[in-house]
Amino acid sequence: MRILLAIILNALALAAAAFLVPGIYVDGAEQGTGATILAFLFVGAVFGLVNVVIKPIISLLSLPITCLTLGLFAVVINAGMLMLTAWLTSWTPVHFVVADFFWSAVLGSIVVALVSALLNQFILRPLNT
Repeated sequence: MRILLAIILNALALAAAAFLVPGIYVDGAEQGTGATILAFLFVGAVFGLVNVVIKPIISLLSLPITCLTLGLFAVVINAGMLMLTAWLTSWTPVHFVVADFFWSAVLGSIVVALVSALLNQFILRPLNT
């Protein structure tokens, strides 16, 4: 149940990024609302898998530069995770597209981080208490 909720929250955060950032969109979900929801849920699952498996390794290896930049390099790491998700979904019927690294991925990672923080605050916190 908790994994399904995490996938839904990732999908909502990625949908917000796709809505707000012009260079981020999901290709292959033009068949209607249901297909779009399923596409974002699939991309949310891939993004969650990338964040669970690869992000801790990258964060640990880049710890010195993250400390040197007072945590700002974490935005670059999150942008890289968005780009990796886009690359991984390029072999699936649903393509998560990030146009370029600097503006689209960095702005998208900021949007995803803010929306995820808000959703976790208002949805996951009441479930834990």
